[in-house]
Amino acid sequence: MVKVITFGCRINSYESEIFKEKLKNYDNLVVVNTCAVTAEAERQCRQAIRKLRKENPDAKIVVTGCAAQVSAARFSEMPEVDLVLGNREKTEIEKYLISKDKTVVGDIFSFSGYDAYMITGFEGRERAFVEIEQGCNHRCTYCIVPYARGANRSVPAEKILNQIKILLDKGFREICLTGVDVCSYEPSFSGLVETILKTFPELPSLQFGSLDPAAIDDKFVALVKNYKNIHPYFHFSIQSGDNLILKRMGRRHSREDVITLCRKLRTARADSIFGADFICGFPTETEGNFLNTMKLVEEADITKLHVFPYSERPGTPAAKMPQVPVHIRRNRAERLRDLRKE
Repeated sequence: MVKVITFGCRINSYESEIFKEKLKNYDNLVVVNTCAVTAEAERQCRQAIRKLRKENPDAKIVVTGCAAQVSAARFSEMPEVDLVLGNREKTEIEKYLISKDKTVVGDIFSFSGYDAYMITGFEGRERAFVEIEQGCNHRCTYCIVPYARGANRSVPAEKILNQIKILLDKGFREICLTGVDVCSYEPSFSGLVETILKTFPELPSLQFGSLDPAAIDDKFVALVKNYKNIHPYFHFSIQSGDNLILKRMGRRHSREDVITLCRKLRTARADSIFGADFICGFPTETEGNFLNTMKLVEEADITKLHVFPYSERPGTPAAKMPQVPVHIRRNRAERLRDLRKE
């Protein structure tokens, strides 16, 4: 029996389902699908691997995913690990299980493909994720993910439609489109959404992973207004409510863009609910900068907050900027969480 341990995002959840189905005939195999979004996330992956070795002393442990891609040597040095595969190689994970090399991690930026495998379900879930794109062409100063996932590459619409049909036929009624940067889907994110809605008018609930406020166009807003099977919860990657900090983060939106977008969506659908990711204590953030984030939450009426104190990620430009003391980061994160509770 294969055991798949998943860290991190919805894309990893989708890919872990692929592993479970591809490797269902293997015995005594453990696959750890890692996350690299923060140094802490990577540390937790290593800790889990040590625990898994104690629990499965005779199993073959394969480590893959984003942390394996960006920190291959570190995982390869772990005696608990038998094989390290990069994000490029994990698309053909079954091919590498007989590898004589302990580490097989290629250049992710030279990779233009994706896994063409179609999953048939999501174990223990009522909602199914469907990957529509991989990678990211943007360079937010705090983010290591592009170096783990490579450049943006969009899954052909035909494959996406086929995957959704399989899941609907299996009884799933909630489909969530996911990717590293879903709004950068080419040739058009809103065009893909419209195609899905027209192809599957019986789909009860179409949902989305994290949306980039800078990339949501008026066509998407019109679709929200005209198609009631779009679930009216929208989660945005905002990160800060202060324009100077947003600029230093390398984000492409302003606080005013967020307020305008939320107003448009709420006009299109009065029952719209908004969530967002926020980083507290980003390098150089002052108390005034942070208060602008607090104000944005109230002005845009964002009610579901994913709040993170800033965590340095070695290899990113933000890690070289003047740092805010850790206790201030944590305090601001707690204050923002308290605002959410209110």
